[in-house]
Parts: sequence; C-alpha cells; structure tokens
Amino acid sequence: MRMNRSYRFALIGLSVLLLVAAVTATGVFTAKAKRQPVDIQFLTISDWHAQLDPLFVFGEGTFGGAAELSAFWELDRAANPNTLTLTAGDAYGASPPLSSFFDEVPAVQAMNLMGFDVDTFGNHNFDRGIEHLQEMIDLAEFQYVSANLKNLEVNLTGVQRFKIFDVGGVQVAVIGITNPEAPTLVFPDSFGTIEVTDPIPAANKARAAARRAGAKVFVAITHLGVTGFDPGTGAAFGPLIDFANNVGGFDVIFGDHTDVEFSGIINNALVVENRSKGRTYARTHLTVDPQNGRIISRSVEFVEPVSGDVTPDVDIVTLLQPLRAELDVLLGGVIGQSTVFIPRADSCGQSSGRSCESLVGDVTTDAMRITYGTDFAITNSGGLRANLTCPLVDDPTDFCPPFTGPTNFDITSGQVLTVLPFGNVVVTLTLNGAELKTMLERGVSAMPGISGRFAQVSGLCFSYDIGAAVGSRVTSAVRQAMDGSCTGAAVDLSGGTTYTLAENDFMASGGDGYPNFTSRAVSRDFMDKVVADYIAANTPISPTIEGRIGCSGATCPVPLP
Repeated sequence: MRMNRSYRFALIGLSVLLLVAAVTATGVFTAKAKRQPVDIQFLTISDWHAQLDPLFVFGEGTFGGAAELSAFWELDRAANPNTLTLTAGDAYGASPPLSSFFDEVPAVQAMNLMGFDVDTFGNHNFDRGIEHLQEMIDLAEFQYVSANLKNLEVNLTGVQRFKIFDVGGVQVAVIGITNPEAPTLVFPDSFGTIEVTDPIPAANKARAAARRAGAKVFVAITHLGVTGFDPGTGAAFGPLIDFANNVGGFDVIFGDHTDVEFSGIINNALVVENRSKGRTYARTHLTVDPQNGRIISRSVEFVEPVSGDVTPDVDIVTLLQPLRAELDVLLGGVIGQSTVFIPRADSCGQSSGRSCESLVGDVTTDAMRITYGTDFAITNSGGLRANLTCPLVDDPTDFCPPFTGPTNFDITSGQVLTVLPFGNVVVTLTLNGAELKTMLERGVSAMPGISGRFAQVSGLCFSYDIGAAVGSRVTSAVRQAMDGSCTGAAVDLSGGTTYTLAENDFMASGGDGYPNFTSRAVSRDFMDKVVADYIAANTPISPTIEGRIGCSGATCPVPLP
C-alpha cells in the first residue's frame, strides 16, 4: 500500500523535529557546548634556597621545610586538582649544608617529590657553573623555562622558553625570566657563553609565541623582586614592578629574589611575591572561562606554613635521613658560644640583613680583619645567609644541641657553614683611600632598595647621605677605637693614604659590582674556617651593634629600639 504524499512528508517532518529536539537536549547538535568556568590554583614559593629543614625565625617559630611544604600542598591539591606548583629561581644555591654538602642533589630530589611543575633560573642556579646546572636540569622531573637567555641552546639542553600546561582543559603558558644582573652576582664564566637579555621584550615575544601555540592564560615566573616601598605613598618599587608595568597580556606575574611579601594588580596583572625559604607560600586562584581564556576572578592568599601543623611527607623524610646522619658527625660539634643571639636580620629589622649593620656581619668581618691583621674588612651582606647562633627551639633535624638557657647560645660548625655556604675564600690586599671609598659607595648604592651588595664592615665606621646621587653618598669615615666605638682617627678617602683590607674573593673578582682587585689580591683561607676559628679562640663572643654604618636622609631605614 502506498502512502499519501502529504502524509509521508508530514511523518518525515515530525521525525526531523524529534531528532533536533533529542540532539539539542543532549548537546550533540549545538555548535559548541557551553563549559563551566575552571578554577586554576597556583602554589608558589620564592627564593627557596634548598631550605630542606624547617626555617627557624627568631621570636616567631619554625616554618616550611621540604617534607612539611609537601604535606601542605598535598592538601591544597586535594581541594583543587587543577593546580600548578611553581617557583622562580634560586631553589638551590646559597643552601644549608644538607643540600650544599651533596652538590645540591637533595634539593632537586626533594622538589621532584614535592610535585613541582616548572621553575626558572636565578643567579644562584649558576653558582657552580654550567656543567653543574646541566646535571640539576637532567635530575629534575619538572621543566625549566627562561625566555631571556641568549645562546641558551648551545650551553644547556632540556630548557624551554616557555611551557604550556593543560589545566582543567585550559591551556596555561608559563614563561620564565632570569634577572638581568645575574652574571654580576656569581663568579666570572659561571654562565658559559649565555647572555641575559632585557626581560621585557623577551617576555612579550615568548607570550606571543605561546599565544600562537594555543595558550589562553599567560603566567610569568620571574627572578625579579620588590626592593622597597615609597615612604609617602606605600607604593612598591623594584624590578618586579618595572617588569609588570611594561609587559602586556600577562594574567599573573610571580616574583622572587628579594624576600618581600607582596600582591597587587599592576597593568591588569596579578603580581605576587613570597617571603624567602618557605617562610610563606601563596595560593593563587584564577577563575577562567575555558572558551576564551577570559579571567572571571582572581585572588591570592599567603600561607604561613607552620611546620608543626602537618605530618611531614614520609618519602622526603626518608630521603634526607641518611644524609643528615652523615652530616651530624661532621657538623654537630659546638665550636663556641655567644652571650647574645646572633641573627641574620640587621639592626633595622630587615630579615636578610641588607639595610643596616648586623651582628652576623660584625662577627664575620671582625674575624676576617683580626685574623689577618688588616686595617679594615668588608663583606657583602648577600653572602651572609642565616643566623649564626643555634635556634632557641630545639629541632632534632638541625646540627645543634638543644638550647639550655639565655646565656648559652651555642655555635656549631654546621651553623657557620649555614651562614657562609658559598665556599668563599678571604683575600687581602692594599688599596688607597679613594678605592676604599669606591667600595663603600658601591655598598650603599642600592639604598633604600634592598640588595645583597650592602656592605658590612670592620675596623671603620662610615656615614652616607641616602638622598645624594649614587657614587657620591659616602660623606665620612673614621677608624674604630680599641673598644669598638666610632671615635678613632679620620680615614682618608681622597686617595693619598694606603690601607690594608680583607674581603671575600667573590667581591675581589668584581662580584656585586665591586672593584675587581683580582690581580693584587692574596688568597688566604676559607671564610667559614676563618670565622669558626675566630669564634673558637674568643668564646664566648659578645657582639653589639656599634654604629658602624650611619645614614642620613628622609628614607633611611630606622633602627629597632
């Protein structure tokens, strides 16, 4: 029986309508199914320096540690699996003995277990040269990225300009930036033939390439930091801020290098920097439209990872235990004592000791000057990395005996090496007053910004005008009297008088921008041995802030009461 043509067309039309309704209901027939926003979490630390054990902060407690941070992050990732874990250089170098004694291998092994996804290079990654850095790259189970290194490929393998991650279906590009002054902060030839180029055009070029490759969200991990805050407006300044103001199209910019906690929106980017060594870490959240990469919302929360609040990651504990046992024998012996606690922080409260005279700077430079009988001694604050005396709260993982009372501040070989981890050598030389002034000028040239070039001195006291032009700030200098007071004879800074000086070999080779005196410097002994022997010969030591560095001007750091 044949159907009526009109009836047959009606059945066909009904079938089409039913099909359209069905596929529309299931989403099959829509041009593009609408997807829900994706919440992306970034876990970041800054300037970690292989702080494998919890960091003791005088008067505040203990924070971080590799096993402890790993436990915190495991909880964070359970709360949001769309997570990337990042840092921005100097994850090792200037490290405590638990890493530095073993060629920094434990740091990278711990980072693998902690779940890092990507890192970039800071100056300390190059401390041991290109060959060592390549070994660390090969050991890492995470990706290294840096967009502003010329001749990168002929010096290092396995490094990319950027890396794109699929995070919850969103393509996230992470672009690395190395600090431009990095070659001046390590020994000559540590970079091979690598040249560090201007971060801003390099970052913009890498972002454009990542966009062509399909990235929708753009993140920069930069070894650049905040170096200070305007006393009038409170506005942050420094290389990190300059970078953020001059690049385009970045959603998040992570900073590093200066031990400053900061977050803010700059040039439509969320800019974040943590305190160093795991003192804080940041949970940064982006809510993203997965269709077009549009940022719907963003926020950051700084976390103080109190070490006792979590159960340490057992795999990291197991990794470090045999290394710790090996070092206990070598570094656990008490070499002397101090009648006062000797922190890394300076007399103005700056935690890394880079704005004022510090007790650890006084002891170190005194040891150098007295050991070799020179007129003066100078060392850069960036080379002093920790408290000299043992922690006041017993930590079974460190190289110190338990604290037993307020007049018994022990100092061990391990603590001295933690202060001086670079293997620097003391050198002595003769120079004239004008050359000495050039060194002192260099020491205060970054102020009021925080910089490792800031000078700690012994045998003299000097004053500077912070408002004067760089290179013309030092106004006077006098010798220290026998009792340490700043009441001695004037130091001739004009060039007509010669003096003897002890400094470290890094500075003598032009490090931190100091004059290069390599051709006339006489190498002596390792700095850590000089300091340890001085403490042992003079125990108990009783250092005090003596006013060795005087500052005038409205932006001078203020000494603590």
